[in-house]
Amino acid sequence: MSCLFCFSSDKLSPEERKGKYGDAWGQYADNENEFKVKLCGAPCAEPCCWMGSMICMPCAQYKLRHMALNHAEPGSGWSNYQCCQGMFGGCCCLQPGNMGEDSCPQCCMCLEGCLCPGMAVSASQGMIMQQYNLGLDEDDVRIIRCNNCLQWLACIASILNICIDFDGDDACVTIINAVADIVFCCVSGCMTARTYHEIKEREALAPEKYRMER
Repeated sequence: MSCLFCFSSDKLSPEERKGKYGDAWGQYADNENEFKVKLCGAPCAEPCCWMGSMICMPCAQYKLRHMALNHAEPGSGWSNYQCCQGMFGGCCCLQPGNMGEDSCPQCCMCLEGCLCPGMAVSASQGMIMQQYNLGLDEDDVRIIRCNNCLQWLACIASILNICIDFDGDDACVTIINAVADIVFCCVSGCMTARTYHEIKEREALAPEKYRMER
């Protein structure tokens, strides 16, 4: 995680807020409220959640989304579930709200957690950010920039691997992809742990409300 500090913590630029994912996170960039724990501090705040989410990410995302949905509206169960909560839009015939969520939300959430775990944890975190008007801290901004850099690096390496043949090219691409996967796993675990911690701390301030509704 120390490599993240090589990236600037300045607020996202207008260019970085463009596109489907830029729009999704850009709306929180100027919010002043902060999570109760920073992203890099989440493993220490919730070590079991952090480790568990990396061991079985789909299960962790299923549990986290149920917590987020019932935190936003206590007692609602899965009634307000949508694929990625509509945060990232859709693609062709795959549109949130029209994918069978009403008839079988739990199965849809299982598929979401297995097929797109990164979007799943982002959607759960986005729900809490929207509810409490939480912004992006320095760790979030660094991670967004680090992820963008890794994706570009992996893309360029894959293209060069096709166009140029040299000894060790496959090994280089494999290493880059492995680094990207490890970073993704660690960051997703941090996001899961931080969102879980935020929900737990918020509910501890009003335990009767959530106990009675559930």
